[in-house]
Amino acid sequence: MKKILLLSDTHSYIDETILKYVKQADEVWHAGDIGNLSVTDAIKKEKPLRAVYGNIDDAKARMEFPLNNRFMCEGVDVWITHIGGYPGKYNIAVRDELKQNPPRLFICGHSHILKVMNDAKLGLLHMNPGAAGVHGFQKVRTMLRFEIDGDKIQNLEVIEIAKKA
Repeated sequence: MKKILLLSDTHSYIDETILKYVKQADEVWHAGDIGNLSVTDAIKKEKPLRAVYGNIDDAKARMEFPLNNRFMCEGVDVWITHIGGYPGKYNIAVRDELKQNPPRLFICGHSHILKVMNDAKLGLLHMNPGAAGVHGFQKVRTMLRFEIDGDKIQNLEVIEIAKKA
């Protein structure tokens, strides 16, 4: 079993609150718009990190992290990308591959809006953790944490943090 902390859209921001949750996880997954790599460096000092770059990320981030990260975690096929869309409204860049070879868990960021949805048509669970950083329109910073146990995705929790640090 793995305890996962999922975050996105830090936009160069990390604080002790985020790091407190990082320390409680087995792995941290970041769905892009990292900003300054000091964010991912701080996470990597504490826990293993899987991440993708987002549209605001510079060449350094794009050299360190891929646009799409598809991997197995226990028995779950996971695909993380930054701009992925939502069930019924997937981004054109991923739509065809999603339909042809859907993962069990599809994760994206970008919108700053936390959303978890089942896509019954493709048989996948879609997650967007919202935004963990302070830049953007969100009133509350959000992250998700959950467990992967074999082929089960379970114990999903929403973490809400006041926007002003």
